[in-house]
Order: sequence, then structure tokens, then C-alpha cells
Amino acid sequence: MPCKSFQHCRLKNYICNCKISSMKTVKDVNFKGKRVLIRVDFNVPLNDDHEVTDTTRIEAAKPTIINVLEDGGSCILMSHLGRPKNKEAVFSLRHVVDTATEVLGVSVKFVEDCVGETVEQAVENLKYGEILLLENLRYHDEEKQGDRAFAEKLAKLGDYYVNDAFGTAHRAHASTAVIADFFPENKCFGLLLASEVEHVNKVLTQGEPPITAIIGGAKVSSKITVIENILDKIDHLIIGGGMAFTFVKAQGGKVGASLVEDDKQKLALEILAKAKEKGVSVHLPSDAIIADSFSEMATTDVSDVDTIPEGWMGLDTGPKTNEHFASIIAQSKTILWNGPAGVFEMEPFSKGTISLGNAIAKATKNGAFSLVGGGDSVAAVKKFNFTDKVSYVSTGGGAMLEMLEGKTLPGIKALRE
Repeated sequence: MPCKSFQHCRLKNYICNCKISSMKTVKDVNFKGKRVLIRVDFNVPLNDDHEVTDTTRIEAAKPTIINVLEDGGSCILMSHLGRPKNKEAVFSLRHVVDTATEVLGVSVKFVEDCVGETVEQAVENLKYGEILLLENLRYHDEEKQGDRAFAEKLAKLGDYYVNDAFGTAHRAHASTAVIADFFPENKCFGLLLASEVEHVNKVLTQGEPPITAIIGGAKVSSKITVIENILDKIDHLIIGGGMAFTFVKAQGGKVGASLVEDDKQKLALEILAKAKEKGVSVHLPSDAIIADSFSEMATTDVSDVDTIPEGWMGLDTGPKTNEHFASIIAQSKTILWNGPAGVFEMEPFSKGTISLGNAIAKATKNGAFSLVGGGDSVAAVKKFNFTDKVSYVSTGGGAMLEMLEGKTLPGIKALRE
């Protein structure tokens, strides 16, 4: 079982120091004299000068890498970057080397491919205590195809395989799943991957009630499986973002020009009925910040959510809604936040998302466990400086969503077989 302080872990490196008992991790292995092949997620944003603009993912991999080096092993790091089609130079992991060296505090060597004789020689020359970063895995189509022969070539490079890339754990790629077959005994979870799994499971299986899920974003269709899977596990469901208007319209409300999935209205009513049947309290917005166009310069007003005038659209939750949502969050002991309340990228429509962040930060300070995940919510948490005020920020958008949907992730399954 996790330690008692588990729910209060919020280290900047996104790593929980608690014992992760259900998984074999790098803490359970001595890597002295071993070449360790680590799948990391260095798919980081670059600016026009090819400089890394956000080091979060590199920082998140650091504890695993340092653990191996301190044992007396060497690290061969594998990652992808972007979505190359023809080995475009802009997607080379060479651009990440200097930043990785700075973040890790150890000089990172680089080799201009990820398989083949040149790579094998670079690995052969690697001394214990050193780090070698391979070139972008996706320069080879076989990576995404989950090609077994390609995975075998990668496997030749190491004595031990560690997966620490939660962001790609939902992909059955050569480096994330297939490669594990070549290390029947010598494979384990990195600290980040184990911590991500443990934190999501904490919400899904070990959450202290009342448990509140905040689901936002534009479309009901993208979150339907998540909602259906978590209804058995939560007490409150807060629905925000554009998807809320599909629920409002389905119940007969007038939503003007707000974003609505007309073909999902019946589905919205079914979700509300299922929630009622399972004793889950659903909280929809009661008012909205409305605008006469989708623009930061638009004319704005406040309207009840079910009487929005024609030609106007709801782009954020209103003050009454923000107050109500905050009161629900305040009484919660476990909180999952996936999706913003409004179009937070535009300042006039950011107040609802900021209000959610403030309420979650306050609840966390008072002892609640809060998990934030999904690209837009993570972006909001960073933008408004809530990262250190919540319990845990997930690094994997798609992977976390699939876990919340109840799916088995190929990268995790491969380590447990």
C-alpha cells in the first residue's frame, strides 16, 4: 500500500517518493555494470530556433535516469519527437541534447540513428555512468508499426529495458510494447511511469470520498467513455467547457450559437439518467459568459445558461456557476480534473478555469488529493501557476484518458507479462 503521505506528494519532478508496491521499478533493481535501455518521452516543444521551450518531460525522466547512473549503470535513451514523415531535420533529437545535459546535470552523448552498426558501436564505447541519446525512433516507420524485427534491433542495445514514457504507454509501438518481449526477466517500470499509474489508480480504486470528477473540453463525444467508466467510482460530476451546452440543449435549454453536438443530445440525457441511477450528483453550469463572436475582442455579457440569445455563444462559466462548482470542490476529498471550464486561452473567458484551479488548490491545501490530466487542463494549470498547488499533474494526455476509460495500456501490459 502507498504510504500515508501519498496523497500529499507534489514534488516538482512529478514523482511520488512513496513505495510503489504493485510494480517492479528501477528501485528494485541494481544496475551496476548494466547497459540500460530506457524509453523516455522527450517529445518536447521547440521554438523556431529549435530550442526546447518546456523541460517538464525531461525533468520528469530525471529520477529514473539518475537512479541507473548512481547504481553504476549506463543509460541508452530512446524517444520520438513530433511526427516526421521524411526524417526532417526539425524533428531531430539532436536539438534536445544541450537542454537534456543541463537538466540532467550529466553530459548527454548523441548518435545519429537508433539502430544499426554506428549505434551499436556508440553503445559499445559508452562507459558506465554515461548517457547516450538515440536519434528519433519515428525516423523509422517500423517504430509506429510495432515491427518485431525493429524492436529486436533496439533490444540488442541494452542488458535491461525500462519504460518511463507514460505519454506513449497507450501505443503498441516497437519501443513501448513489442521490445519488452526480448527482456522476459530484465524489464521494469521507470519511476515516472509507475507514479503515473499509481496516481490514476488512486482516483479510480482508492479514492477517499466524496470523489469529484471535473470533465470539461469541447465535445461530449471525446469524453463519453471516460464518463461512463468513472460513474461507478465518483460522487459528484462537474461538467464544464463547450460540452456542457449539449447537455443544456438536450434538456430543452436555448443555447444560442454555443458549441453543441446535436447528434449527442440523446447520449447526454442517457448519461444524466445513468448518473441518477448510480447516485452521482451532476453539476452543470447555471450561467455563462457569452460573446457575440469567437474572439478576444468580442462584446461579452452574462446570461443564464438556458436562455442565451440567438447569435451569442457561451465561452466560459459565469459567476454563479463558479461559486457553485467551488462549493462542491471544497467538500471533496478526491478530485480529478480533466478539461477546462471555458476558452481559457482568451483572457475574457479564463475566469471559470482559474476559479476551478483556485478551488482545487484550496481543497488540496486542506488535505484533498487532486489529479490533473489531459492536455488542456495541464496547459491551464501551467498557464495559471497551479502546478505546485495540486497533488499531481499527469504528463500523458491520451494515455491518462485511456486509463480513465478503463483500457489496458500496451506499454504497461508489456512490463507485467
